[in-house]
Amino acid sequence: MLKTHQPDAGPSKGDGTRVGAVSRRPRIALLSNPKSTGNIAQLARIRSYCADHPDIFHYEVERVDQVGEGLKTIARVRPKMLVINGGDGTVQAALTEMYNGGHFGDTPPPVAVLPSGKTNLIALDLGAHGDPIASLERLVALAQHDLTEHLVARELIALQTDGTAKPVIGMFLGGAGLAQTMLYCRNKIYPLGLPNSVSHVLTILAVLLRIVFRLRADFLPPVAPNLRVSMRSEGQLSGRFAILAVTTLDKLLLNSEMGTTKRGGLKLLAIEERPWSMLRAAFATILGKLSAVKLRGVHLQETDEINIEGDQSNVILDGETFSARVGHPIRLTPAQPLSFVKLAA
Repeated sequence: MLKTHQPDAGPSKGDGTRVGAVSRRPRIALLSNPKSTGNIAQLARIRSYCADHPDIFHYEVERVDQVGEGLKTIARVRPKMLVINGGDGTVQAALTEMYNGGHFGDTPPPVAVLPSGKTNLIALDLGAHGDPIASLERLVALAQHDLTEHLVARELIALQTDGTAKPVIGMFLGGAGLAQTMLYCRNKIYPLGLPNSVSHVLTILAVLLRIVFRLRADFLPPVAPNLRVSMRSEGQLSGRFAILAVTTLDKLLLNSEMGTTKRGGLKLLAIEERPWSMLRAAFATILGKLSAVKLRGVHLQETDEINIEGDQSNVILDGETFSARVGHPIRLTPAQPLSFVKLAA
């Protein structure tokens, strides 16, 4: 069931979707996924907040495949800003639908993201953290005025595999050992019910035990697979990588800057699965010099096309898993930039 919460809206259809004209143009359209981690506890507060603010058009989806219909409805109210209330996977689904669906024509509204998921990499990059209601309040205040000084353009990642007619759109991809670690955290650590920060620390410790001390056990993350990564005009990398990340975000995991000296839409970080390579990268990250110095076993590139292939190796784009196989690479290219609303960090 799809639900909207909008004071002064027109009559409701049988499926709960509001139709007809609204008495005033909403400044904000809020697309919520009630099943995102943060929303399980916060959605009642968000619904109450929206009920008290008639300039918010609130649309809820219960499944990712309902995002397209949600955006189609939202496009009819022509909001000044689209706010996504969900985790990185919900953001990816919305960006993919905006890119492929064409619901907003040539003038899509700028996008803002509430911190309502497990990792919230996209929300953090845009300066949204902590209480989702507090972020929503700040966005409502911004929407009362000209947004120009708060808008930032972000390149998007277009991912295509063999046989896919339309690309999947996202902003952060993890592969090799990083994908294995993300799946390990999702499947083995999160079910323990620990706070996110504790879960992430335990995951990092498990990775270090495996790599630094070369331990092998069922309760530790698996060994990273062999991968070949090809970049247009930038050469090729191959081997086992503890971390393989591709992003368009300004910052990566552990808040490390991803700026490089080369120009291109996609920023790639690859760290070889060797103890000293991991330690060098860790110390450089702590000192804030990961992108400032050249480190052996650490590869930081910026390019406009990346092909990834390996022996049944997984990559994860904003929460969705894809498989890269030998002879059937995953292709990454920049997608058309989109405007995002950045809160003061």
